[in-house]
Amino acid sequence: MTELEKMVHRKLPAAQLLKRSIFIFIGAALVAVALEIFLVPNHIIDGGITGISIILSHVTNWPLGLFLLFLNLPFLIMGYKQIGKTFAISTLFGVLIMSIGTSLLTPVPGLTDDPLLAAVFGGIILGIGVGMVIRFGGSLDGTEILAILFNKKLPFSVGETVMFVNVFILSSAGFVFGWDHAMYSLIAYYIAFKMIDLTIEGIEQSKAVWIISDKHQVVGDAIVARLGRGITLLNGEGGYTGDEKKVIFCVITRLEEAKLKSIVEETDPAAFLAIGNIHDVRGGQFKKKNIH
Repeated sequence: MTELEKMVHRKLPAAQLLKRSIFIFIGAALVAVALEIFLVPNHIIDGGITGISIILSHVTNWPLGLFLLFLNLPFLIMGYKQIGKTFAISTLFGVLIMSIGTSLLTPVPGLTDDPLLAAVFGGIILGIGVGMVIRFGGSLDGTEILAILFNKKLPFSVGETVMFVNVFILSSAGFVFGWDHAMYSLIAYYIAFKMIDLTIEGIEQSKAVWIISDKHQVVGDAIVARLGRGITLLNGEGGYTGDEKKVIFCVITRLEEAKLKSIVEETDPAAFLAIGNIHDVRGGQFKKKNIH
């Protein structure tokens, strides 16, 4: 086996595998709780395969867990080569836990009869659970896999394909459960979508900062001294003038964004400042230093 093949087929360390398994288990269990304790008893659905499963379970009176498992399996098999072995196994594990969890929780009565409360809290718990599974390398819905497979043949992005499918599924809830429940389903879906982002990105979301300034040394020193963040100076060149420029790069949390803007404004009001969201930061000297 070549060095490249060893890198591609490298197994996860036992500790990392255990951590991934635990969090996927917790995430899938939370989704089962959201479905059986909040959403399903109030005839509120989610998007994707989960939404289809809820509708089919209601129409046929068959267990929800059965549809969750068997409707997802074909997409896992179809997308095995596209998504990779580790992702496929993680997804299968998550789907199994979710399916078993919903089956065990079916006899448990819903926590509330208020559909708005069910949509809000069900959406929150669902989003946290799905986000946790995605963050640790798995998925709980075959819709995304189908969208990835069709992406090469259709003139739509993966996100657009998923959106079209979910709009159709959520609209179907109006014919099955009534249009008021369809609207509650949209509320739950939106809340879950936002919670997925928050769970994946983390509460203390990091931001990448680029600053182009003729006073780069002064601005950089002020950021280090007053914000406690390390900086990196990059070499740049003006595209129009051809002048050499120094670009300050650093990573901050969103709570530090206002202070950084204030520092740049005070030290060089003419500086160019760009700030963008980033999902993950690893290595380097990201740890915040003490400010004296």
